[in-house]
Amino acid sequence: MKQSINRRDFVKTGATAAVAGFAGCMTATAGAGKLALLGGTPVVGKAEAPAYRSLFKWPIVNEAMRKANDRVLCSGNMSGTDIADEFEKKFAAWNGTKYASSAPNGTASLIAAFYAVGLGPGDELICPSITYWASCLGAIHLGASVVFADINPDTLTLDPASFEAHITPRTKAVVPVHVYGQPCDMDPIMAIAKKHGIKVVEDVSHAQGGLYKGRKLGTIGDCGAMSLMTGKSFAIGEGGMFVTNDRELYRRVVRWGQYERIKRNFSAEEIALTNNLPFGGVKNRLNQCSAAIGIEQLKKYDSECAEIEKAMLYYHKGIEDVKGIRMIYPKWDKSNKAGWYYSRSLYSPEAFGGVKVETFVTALNKEVGRGFDVGCNFPLHTSSIFDDADIFGNGKPPAKRNLPDGVSPKALTGRLPVAESILSRVIGDPSFKHFDAPKIDMFIEAVHKVAANVDALREWERKQKKA
Repeated sequence: MKQSINRRDFVKTGATAAVAGFAGCMTATAGAGKLALLGGTPVVGKAEAPAYRSLFKWPIVNEAMRKANDRVLCSGNMSGTDIADEFEKKFAAWNGTKYASSAPNGTASLIAAFYAVGLGPGDELICPSITYWASCLGAIHLGASVVFADINPDTLTLDPASFEAHITPRTKAVVPVHVYGQPCDMDPIMAIAKKHGIKVVEDVSHAQGGLYKGRKLGTIGDCGAMSLMTGKSFAIGEGGMFVTNDRELYRRVVRWGQYERIKRNFSAEEIALTNNLPFGGVKNRLNQCSAAIGIEQLKKYDSECAEIEKAMLYYHKGIEDVKGIRMIYPKWDKSNKAGWYYSRSLYSPEAFGGVKVETFVTALNKEVGRGFDVGCNFPLHTSSIFDDADIFGNGKPPAKRNLPDGVSPKALTGRLPVAESILSRVIGDPSFKHFDAPKIDMFIEAVHKVAANVDALREWERKQKKA
């Protein structure tokens, strides 16, 4: 993948002049208008709003994708493996790994990855608390328990120090999640994992194709797994992918749920007693319509990511002088956020006189119709499913079934102060998929307008409390 535009490069582009000109205009006009939340004229009127929806249109479907899908449908070859085989080979080459194994969804890929690294009864998986549940919940199917670690407040990714603090003699694996497109700081994570003999499964569901210090995400740990569902940056409809450079891990993934590929990867002697039956008792075959779409996505994904990065950096350049909103972006050279999936920024209530992020976002969306969001994924360690829920009705929570008596995953996790407080300090960025400077300028204007009317927002909050 070609290196996407970074902040330093962006400053050198022609977009800088446009941003500078816009900023000058804002200096004179910011705060002059009454907030739409309070009955003023919105930055983007209702009549204009439909034209702005194209900025968020995703995925981008082209004729090649339609034809690829139609060929599979017309041939009746939806449940074969030949197209999926081709997709896997091309994906592995693009991702820079020796092996790739597709699956029906990202959750299936992650469970297969956990099996591949040997996660089993009585083992513990360490996972950051701020992520989607699929990053870790599947571990219970293997008899393992999940222990949560805290996140870095500046990046929302796994805090290496918290990771190490949560290691016990039962820790088998850790799952660094490149959440919201932001790469984890993998060097210290890998050093800690090596020191303690812990396997590393990268969850790349939010950051397919992303770079950490020039290395593709998913190639740094022992293996990587990711979702390729419609909403993700690399969208094929529904699907997942496992990647690794370790042949034995790949073979274990095949043995887990790829029964049609077992003969190709195991000798007759190795499968004499079990035939071609999958050890996981699951069928992880990818629908070939999705595989065909995936092959076409590989041809255009890098260029789409480059345009997304250009649009998002343009937006953030336009609001960088707004104290209280800070972009989350990799600090290391040769690093990026690829498709900026579900991108978040840091929000400081103190910088806005204590105005809650919910109020700020409500005001923003009143100005532009849609595009901004509140918070991030809720802290998973607060859910009882990881400690107390008797999911299978056998009298003991599966999270504790294979742990020594008296050992509780909840107690092992303890308090995670950042994860428990971060929701009030995160704002969702507009998910621009296209670079259209005049339209993005309107979102920049909305941020400036709302930020300049903090006193009015505080008064609005006060009245809401009284109502």
